[in-house]
Amino acid sequence: MTVLDREAPPRCPPPPPPPAAAPTGARAWARDLALGLRFAASGGREGWTRTALTALGVGLGVALLLAAASVPQLLDARQSRTEARDTPNATSQAVGKGITDTTFLWAEASTEYRGDPVTGRLLRPEGAEAPPPPGVAAIPGAGEMVVSPALRDLLASSEGALLAERLDDRIVGTIGDAGLVDPGELRFYAGSSTLTVDGVGIRSPGYGLDESPAPFDPLLVVLVILMCVVLLVPVGIFIATAVRFGGDRRDRRLAALRLVGADARTVRRIAAGEALGGTVAGLAVGAALFLILRQVVGHVRLWGYGAFPSDLTPVPGLALLIVLAVPAAAVLVTQAALSSVAIEPLGVVRDTGPRRRRLWWRLLLPVLGVGILATTGRVDAMSQSVGAVPIAVGASCVLIGLAGLLPWLVELAVSRLRGGPVPWQLATRRLQLSSGTAARAVSGITVAVAGAIALQMMFGAMQKDFLEITGQDTERADFYVSGDYGDSALAERMIQDFRDTKGVSKVIGTVETYVAATGAPTEHGWQPITSLTVGTCATLKEIAELPSCRDGDTFVGRLDARAAKKVGSAGVKEQNDRLKEAAVPGRPVDLTGNYEEGGKPLLWTLPESARTVVTFPDPMGDVHDGILVTPGALGSVKLPGATARASIKVDRTVPDAAEYVRGTAADIDPTLRINPLTDQERDKQYGSVQNGLLVGGTLTMMLIAASLLVSQIEQLRERKRLLSVLVAFGTRRRTLVWSVLWQTAVPVLLGTALAVGGGLVLAGFMLGIVGKPIGDWWVFVPYAAVGASVILLVTLATLPPLWRMMRPEGLRTE
Repeated sequence: MTVLDREAPPRCPPPPPPPAAAPTGARAWARDLALGLRFAASGGREGWTRTALTALGVGLGVALLLAAASVPQLLDARQSRTEARDTPNATSQAVGKGITDTTFLWAEASTEYRGDPVTGRLLRPEGAEAPPPPGVAAIPGAGEMVVSPALRDLLASSEGALLAERLDDRIVGTIGDAGLVDPGELRFYAGSSTLTVDGVGIRSPGYGLDESPAPFDPLLVVLVILMCVVLLVPVGIFIATAVRFGGDRRDRRLAALRLVGADARTVRRIAAGEALGGTVAGLAVGAALFLILRQVVGHVRLWGYGAFPSDLTPVPGLALLIVLAVPAAAVLVTQAALSSVAIEPLGVVRDTGPRRRRLWWRLLLPVLGVGILATTGRVDAMSQSVGAVPIAVGASCVLIGLAGLLPWLVELAVSRLRGGPVPWQLATRRLQLSSGTAARAVSGITVAVAGAIALQMMFGAMQKDFLEITGQDTERADFYVSGDYGDSALAERMIQDFRDTKGVSKVIGTVETYVAATGAPTEHGWQPITSLTVGTCATLKEIAELPSCRDGDTFVGRLDARAAKKVGSAGVKEQNDRLKEAAVPGRPVDLTGNYEEGGKPLLWTLPESARTVVTFPDPMGDVHDGILVTPGALGSVKLPGATARASIKVDRTVPDAAEYVRGTAADIDPTLRINPLTDQERDKQYGSVQNGLLVGGTLTMMLIAASLLVSQIEQLRERKRLLSVLVAFGTRRRTLVWSVLWQTAVPVLLGTALAVGGGLVLAGFMLGIVGKPIGDWWVFVPYAAVGASVILLVTLATLPPLWRMMRPEGLRTE
């Protein structure tokens, strides 16, 4: 055998290539987040349910955030349409007095129906090319009118029968969207053939005002800032809660990943990716819900407000911020939640023994917020600017801090609970083992109640600055009717027609104008003037102390101390002194009130028999000094520039008495103004802020209720197997139901107490900024009751799914 025949020694296999280095940094985050996204989308029925609940919870919050981001666009659109249909006149913009091809006359003819405003105008074209209002094809002719779709439907229904009698012109068209503030607005334009500039008509060449809005009161700016914080912080808290749905089962799955070799940082990133998947799906759900809301909003009105779908368009910058901030928050919340949990290959540490929560770091955020608010400068009505950022940041820190304090408070309280009935023991034991989930479920409502308490205390302390005492006597009259023209015949007709109106118990009707005394000018260089009031003896007795009266009598009315509330003590003396020069018996007066040189007078002599009497305020709070005459004293003399007025008392037991009064006023003249008497009048800006709070608060409370229901169902789903086991071992279903109710009741009571304390603290510091004392310490009672009621109702709504989860099918393992 040669050397070549021998077998070659075996060769050693080449060494395996070195393992590829594990990705680090951004690559590791991308890999693990992608793996978490796969788990969220392919986790079987259990995983899909968890992702769906997270998406629904986040979607509800995102939908409300998108609605909030649409508020600037909505307000701008409403303001633009309002200005586009307003008509400039000599008092708002310079308008020529001559008639042209494009001029028209208009007069306000608005009314009210069962608490809802019905806006309207009378129109009369003066030229062939007179433009119609926005949204109207042509100016309606005499006896015709165009109406909004909502008004058309109301007039055609049985509910609008009384209004249809009042607006009896023939409907010839419908107002388009361009001429309406919102889809539910009740508005009309009616044609007129009798409107003149010598009466109540105002000449205008077109539509559209270019006027800057009145500056917002600095005190209201502070209120609006707090309102935005109070409405949006609970939304953010719930979104943070929703991304933690299914946390217990997720941690057990992550322990399995540790068993196959994943390290702690990897499983945390995978958990963040899983939460990110549910959040991204939540963005899609929120966008879909928002689009549905846009279509529904045109058919829904909250507290008298509505909107067109096109108005509900988010500001692009804010929408982009929501799209980026919500997923980022999901990742951060998940990382923060897992930072205190040790996930090992054989289980999760917190399942073996809970660690007591620490208080000190939970106090940092509310203390920081209080410090920011305490160092914020004082704001008053004369402030040139308001520190919006410090106020918003400080209030947000306080409210978010309350959400962080609630789990510690719940754990501290339930750790001392022992004994009691079986449902109570089941509930307290569950809370002792896992109080964080129950606390997070009610944290949103806790923050909302705390914010509502602070807001209401600010409203209560500031309302005196924005409510004016009118001095009107609501015991003597309920309505006040006035027109821009009048004579004794009109006053008599008003009195008679209103007396014959169903539900009217008393009428005080007058005609008022100003007259100038004739003779040498006063030291001021003009003739002294005074008022002249025409009324029947019964009417004059309602405004003056008359010894006796019959038609044809004349009086000179002087003021006494009762008028000091209206004009002041100095004003009483000044007007009485002026009266001695302006109302002298036997001296002629000019009924035109024209005391300028060159004017053509209309003279009437004040009789020598005129007696001096003392007058007192009428139901409107107005004082009637000067000349008081009965219709017979003037005879057929006309009163140019006069105003007809009537105060009306109705029988509140008669249904729709107010509508009968408004119907009579429309029959007399649709341009008559009728207003209810009130003890105090609210500032318009203050009223708009308060109405905005009602709308926003209603939407936020609806979100919280819906989100709390989702959270409660998620908690029950986590305990489905445990409930089924207890029922299988003979536990009564009623016992389990009561245990679930107690599990909700305990955090609710503790959260309500925390909300009351936090709300009072926040209100105290916010009122310090505006320099107002706390007016009512007990304002929290109704809001605490509302918050507790919402949670109770939501808990009751979870009973049907709870009943289904206690079936034996819950023992099945997938």
